[in-house]
Amino acid sequence: MDTRLPRIAEVAKTRPKERFTSLAHLLDKQMLWDCYPELPADKATGIDEVTKAEYGKNLEANLDELTTRMRRQAYKPQPSRRTYIPKGEKELRPLGIPAFEDKIVQKAMCRIVSAIYEQKFLNNSFGFRPGRNQHQALRELDSIIMRQPIRYVVDADIKGVFNHVDHGWLMKFLEQDIADPNFLRLTRRFLKAGIMENGSFEETDEGTPQGGLISPILANVYLHYVLDLWFETYVKRRLCKGKASMVRFADDFVCCIEREEDARSFYTELVERLKRFNLSIAEEKTKIIRFGRGSESECGREGRRKPGTIDFLGLRHIWGKGKSGRYRLRRKTSPKKLRARVKEFTDWIRRNRHMQEKELVEAIRRKLMGHYQYYGVSDNISGIQSYYQAVLYLTRKWRNRRSQKRSFTIEKFNLFLSRNPLPQPKIKVNLYSSKV
Repeated sequence: MDTRLPRIAEVAKTRPKERFTSLAHLLDKQMLWDCYPELPADKATGIDEVTKAEYGKNLEANLDELTTRMRRQAYKPQPSRRTYIPKGEKELRPLGIPAFEDKIVQKAMCRIVSAIYEQKFLNNSFGFRPGRNQHQALRELDSIIMRQPIRYVVDADIKGVFNHVDHGWLMKFLEQDIADPNFLRLTRRFLKAGIMENGSFEETDEGTPQGGLISPILANVYLHYVLDLWFETYVKRRLCKGKASMVRFADDFVCCIEREEDARSFYTELVERLKRFNLSIAEEKTKIIRFGRGSESECGREGRRKPGTIDFLGLRHIWGKGKSGRYRLRRKTSPKKLRARVKEFTDWIRRNRHMQEKELVEAIRRKLMGHYQYYGVSDNISGIQSYYQAVLYLTRKWRNRRSQKRSFTIEKFNLFLSRNPLPQPKIKVNLYSSKV
């Protein structure tokens, strides 16, 4: 077992001002060898179209040659292959797919950077971190709103963090903790590797391409310095006169503030703070709302029906009555996310309606269970039931269109379900429990 990374983590924890001067030598053959099995085999290939299986046929020789190039500082990452995936209902999200060899190196670099920064990242950050997930972020948000005197929420959205990370600032942030020129040079080469799209090369002067293994940890480092530390040391201690707390999952964050004037001051300074580091707020998706205790009565006095809502991590957060009749934080699947998930299933079942029955049912079961595992949180039984009903309807609709006879009647569909029972909607995560 490699004990070098735990030692680095211990130094970063006990001596937070330490700058690490010797990291590149850790990217040796053994570490790269250890990273190889952790990479999935079914992912898209980079511009060289080399798969994991092909690279693994001569793994030892390939890693020997790779480490030799790295020692001579002759290793240069290949450009990432640009592809697109759906984002929401109408947009497309660009991804940069690295070559498989570059994935191995990025995986090893992630181990090193994570060992250093996991000791430095604050507790309000949950995205792309080992041992942390979106359900813990939701539990933290519930705790803040229910236990602190929160009256206002700044629901903010940063435009394309991964696309607009400023390389100069990112390198300055890394240099606060890393003094190894070889490791920093390698990081810069990944940032500047470029993108290939339809045979054309595009330089990358900003951003960390989504799809790269090292991009999430670098984005977390960037937002740690730009947002988290600033909020902790300036917003909470100097700007706000009342309570203020933040929950961040990658580039999605919610700020909970006690006083209205503090919330408005924070929003104004947030815009300026992000602008300084080449980031900006999506104003159409950002709002300050009255939320939490007393907001229901205040809405009544102002003639509004009910308080506003917060969309965070795919869920719509509502200040409403629970079963006890008392007001509390409740949640359901965001309508936008529900429509997107239903559309994804529609596209999939339409393409795969001719699959063999057993194979089709197993795939549908996996999709339902994956949906329940993410969205099956406290209060959201109706949200996952809506998705389940949509899956039933679409499955019958598109199986019925396999031929022009349209013979897949409701009776035959019920027999289909009796032969192939699908998992029923069930709450999987209790956000009121202290268990992860």
